[in-house]
Amino acid sequence: MLQRSNGTWSCLFPSEKGGVEHVFLNKKIKILRGFALVCVLALGLCLTGGLQIAEAKTTTYYDASAGRLHVKGTKLVDKKGHEVQLRGVSTHGLSWYPQYVNDKCFAQLHDKWGANVVRLAMYTEEYNGYCSGDAKNRSDLKKLIKKGVRLAKKHKMYVIVDWHILSDGNPNSHKKEAKAFFKEMSKELKGYNNVIYEICNEPNNGTSWKEIKSYAKSVISTIRENDKKAVIVVGTPTWSQDVDQAAAAPMKGENLMYALHFYAATHKADLRNKMTAAINKGLPVFVTEYGICDASGNGAIDKEEANRWVQTMDEYGVSYIAWNLSNKQESSSIIKSSCSKVSGFKKSDLSDEGKWLYSMLRKKAGLTK
Repeated sequence: MLQRSNGTWSCLFPSEKGGVEHVFLNKKIKILRGFALVCVLALGLCLTGGLQIAEAKTTTYYDASAGRLHVKGTKLVDKKGHEVQLRGVSTHGLSWYPQYVNDKCFAQLHDKWGANVVRLAMYTEEYNGYCSGDAKNRSDLKKLIKKGVRLAKKHKMYVIVDWHILSDGNPNSHKKEAKAFFKEMSKELKGYNNVIYEICNEPNNGTSWKEIKSYAKSVISTIRENDKKAVIVVGTPTWSQDVDQAAAAPMKGENLMYALHFYAATHKADLRNKMTAAINKGLPVFVTEYGICDASGNGAIDKEEANRWVQTMDEYGVSYIAWNLSNKQESSSIIKSSCSKVSGFKKSDLSDEGKWLYSMLRKKAGLTK
């Protein structure tokens, strides 16, 4: 029991010799008080300065005014070593929806939406794709890519030049064309410090990681002849989902990242766990395409699962780009099919995915007006 005498606290404990003995507590209480004070001060530091510093490192918004990016560990960083997380939107196929690559649209994406990256998706095999269309079509697509890069630079956004393989399945099918394209682009765009190259969107149809690596080694070498430092994103097997295979046998070289794509209504915890496991093994992952509907690009959307993905990507510092900037009549398009505008979008012009994306990007960028 506790008792107090002359201002001194003691505790009565049974004695081994019988009776009771006093254990004086004042000195221990003072020590405990001091320890408690230290804990309170430390907690206060964490809740104010300390925690704010840690949070700023991972949540501070940087646009392309931060300059050229490079890969450090699993993260994108700027020249000062600040971790940079890119969030933005991808065009649909440039052959089909070129009208959205315009000055006012890109200005709105950056200034009003808070996007700091735009992806220029150039299909290769589909109708009027780079490898299936005629010479004029190829020339028009290259002009549009260059226009997109200039506009992204003007409006302080990074830009991904996307060699958008899909129905061709194996990127080696058009390796010759890819090398010629990236040779020309890397030569003409090497003066832009906001350009990232994505060299094979979604390898599929059983294409192995070994085959992808063979293709990527050749194309990366071509880009490096002109641009030694640009960030290059390599697609992964099974529509850029099998990042575990890349983590088990990554490519050699600097400033390389690996694509993971998901659609929230289809791809859930299993694919997220695959992504985080790959990152924990040291693989730099970039979600260069995602949607909040199912994997078809259409169908019902799943905002709850989309929010889980965003939370995980933010936790790991993964950059992510939504599909797609168009008014195509499908749920993955961010513009309503009834809207013919190519800029100056109001919230009422947006699809359900578009409204979700608009609110999320603005919040992440800290926009309030």
